Amino acid sequence: MTYCVGMLLGDGFVLAADTRTNAGFDNVATFRKLHSWSQPGERVFALATSGNLATTQAVVSLLTEGTLSLRRRGAVDNLFTAKTMFQAARIVGRAARDVQKTDEGHLFKSEDTFSANFLFAGQIGAERPRLFQIYSAGNFIEATADTAFLQIGEHKYGKPILDRVSDPAMRLGEAAKMLLLSFDSTVRSNLSVGLPIDLLVYARDALKLERTRRIERDDPYFVKLSSDWGKALRKAFADIEEFDI
Repeated sequence: MTYCVGMLLGDGFVLAADTRTNAGFDNVATFRKLHSWSQPGERVFALATSGNLATTQAVVSLLTEGTLSLRRRGAVDNLFTAKTMFQAARIVGRAARDVQKTDEGHLFKSEDTFSANFLFAGQIGAERPRLFQIYSAGNFIEATADTAFLQIGEHKYGKPILDRVSDPAMRLGEAAKMLLLSFDSTVRSNLSVGLPIDLLVYARDALKLERTRRIERDDPYFVKLSSDWGKALRKAFADIEEFDI
């Protein structure tokens, strides 16, 4: 399983994904689940993936081949020719459907065979940054000011802090801190989610991807963040008046 979370802000967006993949307790591996494409000065895209690894890797490959074919043969209708983020999200959704349509005749179709979800964020030209959650069927929803964060995968343990703290007016650094705290809670409570964590921070109108980081288990900031958060929670708990039985 995995955990991915994205947040849309007035100043841009932040996306994060873990890297653990497991097919049973004795078959655990590390795979990148946060991917990106860009034409500096023109457009940037980031995609976080959750679900069946074969399906999500095939979708990423289709999107990557589409951008390469544009450069080589002038192909149309891919991420680099989309005029809006809505059109780009439809391209990702279509790639998800194409993978399912190609493989479903050869594989036993069960609920989990093609299970895949995606968080897709980016900016094209002067259009504002946008964030979408795309489902296996290719349909999607978009983050709004009312619901500025989206999650996929094992999201339940990391959701409480987002519900209580998230604000679209947050600074990018604040949002990154909050998302990492969400991961800290998830990793502590769910063995199917684990470090390293891939983190991408995008500043509005930058139109280039230059703030990415892999958070390893011994990352000094993450270690301190986890320790300080534990201390703060214990202090907050101790400061609250006890229940009078």
